[in-house]
Amino acid sequence: MNDIMRLCDAIRETAFAIHRYHRHGHLERIYENALVHRLRRLGIDVCQQHRLIVYDEDGTVLGDYCADIFVDHRLIIEVKAARALTDEHVAQVLGYLRASRIEHALLINFGAARFEIRKYALSLPTPDD
Repeated sequence: MNDIMRLCDAIRETAFAIHRYHRHGHLERIYENALVHRLRRLGIDVCQQHRLIVYDEDGTVLGDYCADIFVDHRLIIEVKAARALTDEHVAQVLGYLRASRIEHALLINFGAARFEIRKYALSLPTPDD
């Protein structure tokens, strides 16, 4: 668990530096590109607009979606450029976690004057559940 927390700390520091430099007012894609660029410069494995498979409870593939950023094959980053994070943004991230069976996600909002970042973790069910 410490390893994922260190990864999240590095991303949080990087995202905050981006917000401090670019401020708010850009489109999501600008912040997404900046975060991918800077994380790659740090040597972190990053995939942009990465296709993730959505599964039903019995393992049936239902479709897919593209994560804004997928880090180290285990962390979803959803980038927003909104006035504030909303319940719908949170529901979106939690839905992505459940559907893709990824355990960790960060929801980052660059669009507000005050930087916002939230970490989410969803325990994956075991085969015995």
